[in-house]
Amino acid sequence: MKHEDDGDHEKALFERLERELKPDSGQMAADSDRASSATDRPTQPPDSASPESADPDTPVAVDRPGGPTGPTLMDRVLGSKRRPVIPAWAQSWAEFQTAGKGVAAYGWHVAAYHAVRTPWYAFRLTLQAPRGALRFVGGAARWVVDLEGEPFRQAAASREDIDDYLKLSRQRDRRVRWRTVVAACAAVVGPTTALAVYVLAPAWLLGLAGSVITLALGRLGQPADAPVIHRAVEIPKATKLTSDIVLRALGSLGIPAINQAQSKGGEGFTFTAPITRDGPGWLATGDLPYGVTVTDVIDRRERLASGLRRPLGTVWPEAVPDEHTGRLKLWVGDQDMSQTKQPDWPLAKSGTVDLFQPVPWGTDQRGRWVAVTLMYLAGVIGAIPRMGKTFLLRELLLIAALDPRAEVHSYDLKGTGDLDPVGDAVSYRHRAGDDEEDIRYALTSMRELQGELRRRTKVIRSLPRDICPESKVTTELASKRSLGLHPIVVGVDECQKWFEHPKYGKELEEICTDLVKRGPATGIVLLLATQRPDDASLPKGISANASARWCLKVMSHIENDLVLGTGAYKRGVRATMFAWDDKGICYFLGEGADARIVRSIKIDGVLAELIAGRARKMRERAGTLAGYALGQEPEASASAAYNLLADLLVAMPEGKSKVWNEDVVARLAELRPDAYGEWTAEQLAPALKPHGIRPIQVWGTAEDGKGANRRGIRRADVVKAVAEREGRSEAA
Repeated sequence: MKHEDDGDHEKALFERLERELKPDSGQMAADSDRASSATDRPTQPPDSASPESADPDTPVAVDRPGGPTGPTLMDRVLGSKRRPVIPAWAQSWAEFQTAGKGVAAYGWHVAAYHAVRTPWYAFRLTLQAPRGALRFVGGAARWVVDLEGEPFRQAAASREDIDDYLKLSRQRDRRVRWRTVVAACAAVVGPTTALAVYVLAPAWLLGLAGSVITLALGRLGQPADAPVIHRAVEIPKATKLTSDIVLRALGSLGIPAINQAQSKGGEGFTFTAPITRDGPGWLATGDLPYGVTVTDVIDRRERLASGLRRPLGTVWPEAVPDEHTGRLKLWVGDQDMSQTKQPDWPLAKSGTVDLFQPVPWGTDQRGRWVAVTLMYLAGVIGAIPRMGKTFLLRELLLIAALDPRAEVHSYDLKGTGDLDPVGDAVSYRHRAGDDEEDIRYALTSMRELQGELRRRTKVIRSLPRDICPESKVTTELASKRSLGLHPIVVGVDECQKWFEHPKYGKELEEICTDLVKRGPATGIVLLLATQRPDDASLPKGISANASARWCLKVMSHIENDLVLGTGAYKRGVRATMFAWDDKGICYFLGEGADARIVRSIKIDGVLAELIAGRARKMRERAGTLAGYALGQEPEASASAAYNLLADLLVAMPEGKSKVWNEDVVARLAELRPDAYGEWTAEQLAPALKPHGIRPIQVWGTAEDGKGANRRGIRRADVVKAVAEREGRSEAA
């Protein structure tokens, strides 16, 4: 039996089929259905259709015609990046001077080279003149009889091609006739002219003509494999970078998206600017395919160099700052960066330094100087052994030494004496080695330096705002000796020897962390270098607050990010790509700029001693030479050698678990007046913060007999800090 509902169901099915077969009418019907049903529910805005009421079978228009098409023309014009009218190399006077000096030096060398060898050239060409005369006569005879066409006539005869042979023979006859006439005229005119010149010309003209003819015949008679004149300069041959070469190299990387695009007839790389000459190399910039990042190319740098057929040290792919991760900047140099001759360091022979101003210390791939301002920073240098880490640290200390106001502290924990040129000449504190006495010497000096840090904070706080508006040391304040705010630069090579020391490591870490955080504003700079950039060698409190980072070659992404900061490896800043021969080449992160590839200046021990000697003379004239350079040792006074935690255990009776800060400071002053005599209750909390001790609220009785709630510390916290420092669990 057929129900009425079945008929309705079949009717609805046929209507649906009609809508699918006729999209336009179906859409109209659907619109009319939605319009009729809209009267049964509340009115909604057109763009806020309810998902429950939408027909799942109706396609949704995602890209609406007539809607916004993107940024307007004015938006694109205002947001566009305009290329400079005058090239960057022409705007730099330093680069212009460097180029001019290079051209002048090249011209002078070529002229001097050939001028010295001119007599030898003339002698050899004279000896070869007879052979040249024979070659001239023989060549003239061959030309007259048309011997150069003989092979073609022989070929036609061997093929028995009579037509070609007759054509070539008639051509030879015509050539021989007019060439014979020319030769006969030359045989008459030449000797006649020579005789006339010999009789009428002065002696100097005869000598000049004879020399020219002799040298010309000598040049004609020289063997092809033994030229008389050689090149004065061997110019390296570098292939011009073209789009075809770039596309071929990118296609050889094995990146699927690039290979798929090229297999379908595309290029796999879209150039966003013409390939241009950029310094001593070529620069290509463009967009990689969707989904391909610059880091994918950097990971395949060796294969990229193979595809370009260039040495590895000449190929430097980089990301473009402030652009998407698929924008590639490929710079290909003419020579290996590690082998390119660097310009002379401006400070190698003369000059002084203001540490509050940028100072050049290295060059980038294009040979341009890269500067660093040592003030207001704390720096970390990381690398595997034998990559130039110590040389870089020594160069930075030499820069500090060339500022006569600066106080230099140098610690060579490797013990090889690499920092001795600086230490012996100018250092206020210096030590080489990692023996127990060397560590104690450093600990005493660093305690002294931390006390100096506290003194400087008081001085800066007491200065008027118009003299010290930013609450930090400036070059004007550093020049006022009465304030004692001169720059202090501390360089530590193999710093892991400090932090891993079983007895003093924790305290040295705490002092260095304090100096890294608060030192830059007070004029104290800490530079730490290590060949083991791990958590133990570079504690997080130090590495996270270092504002300047130098990373030479490292072996993995872990060390890379410890030196250059978390996420550097993912952003494509990878010091793992440096080769073994890339000594002195590093990623430099500082000066408010993105990480750059820089090659430091190589200063050997002899040159370092000369520069340090010049710095010592500056200090002698300025009257700032002091400390180790004059044979003075740090005084083991109470103010320099106190142990705050140990003194706290004495100042806090065992019977009291909690003590007010003012009571603790008073007892410390009684214990060591020289060290704590000027301390206030407010100074105790900052001094205990590096040890992990935080103040608490302590209820007690004041002098007037009334109860009061004031800031204090727990004795248990001090005991725990001592136990953690000395590693003695029984102390807790």
